[in-house]
Amino acid sequence: MKILVLGGAGYIGSHTVSELIDAGEEVVIADNLETGHMEAVHKDAKFYEGDIRNREFVDSVFEQEKIDGVIHFAANSLVGESMKNPLKYYDNNLYGTKVLLESMVAHGVDKIVFSSTAATYGEPESIPILETDRTEPTNPYGETKLSMEKMMKWTGVAHGLRYVALRYFNACGAHVSGQIGEAHNPETHLIPLILQVPNGQRESISIYGDDYDTKDGTCVRDYIHVTDLAQAHILAMKYLAEGKESNVFNLGNGVGFTVKEVIETARKVTGHPIPAVVSPRRAGDPAKLIASSEKARNVLGWNPEHADLEEIIATAWKWHKDHPNGYAK
Repeated sequence: MKILVLGGAGYIGSHTVSELIDAGEEVVIADNLETGHMEAVHKDAKFYEGDIRNREFVDSVFEQEKIDGVIHFAANSLVGESMKNPLKYYDNNLYGTKVLLESMVAHGVDKIVFSSTAATYGEPESIPILETDRTEPTNPYGETKLSMEKMMKWTGVAHGLRYVALRYFNACGAHVSGQIGEAHNPETHLIPLILQVPNGQRESISIYGDDYDTKDGTCVRDYIHVTDLAQAHILAMKYLAEGKESNVFNLGNGVGFTVKEVIETARKVTGHPIPAVVSPRRAGDPAKLIASSEKARNVLGWNPEHADLEEIIATAWKWHKDHPNGYAK
């Protein structure tokens, strides 16, 4: 199959491209490089620089390449930023997806795998979170991702498009080769922030609140290795290629780790004391977010291979130690 990966120069996108190429698929990447990195673009993929909000650009890619299916990562994804600048998220995430879907319909491309998020659930009513649970996002990022899912659903009703939305939890880790990894500016994810301490880039790591109703008072999250996420996208595309109906799947390990446990594991992996400072809670942080991935395991045959937290952090540390400034030289 020839797969168009939108946002293929980004963190999860670049890892998915790598897995697709290893699986023998032909890959075309489109990325505007707003948050992606040219250095993360796979040498065996064809690359187009452009923005999915530009209909002429999207049409030109579909006209030049005989695309069988689309994997869509092209979106802004910072919760805090979305609260301060919601219209940026509606413009890129929603308007960009509208333009993309129009072009897909016009060119007869009927399969899309979409990177959604656990943020579509908002404050969970029960743990672990099921795909059938209530979706009430508490920020514009989650709201736009949920709206993107609904846009695909109704485009499917009208035009026969089929989609898989993958709602993932905390993506982390790096490719085992150490060649590609996580490089965000600003960085907001816990594991890379922790690893900035042994890398000499910050004095300590902040723990936002230690009075939550959890085993050690700190927030619990479900961490999923980026390569396992990438594999799920490939399985989802295969599922659609087999003619199956649109669907939504959670992706997580089904195991939660507290912030303190993640810091302690990082100390073990790096051999660094990593001082931690307790700060006030952040608004909108749920105490626990853990996924049920039973559906993805049963329907897609997905089986995470890098579920061990120590292994996840070790792959991240290998990348960050060798690339302290990300892809910047």
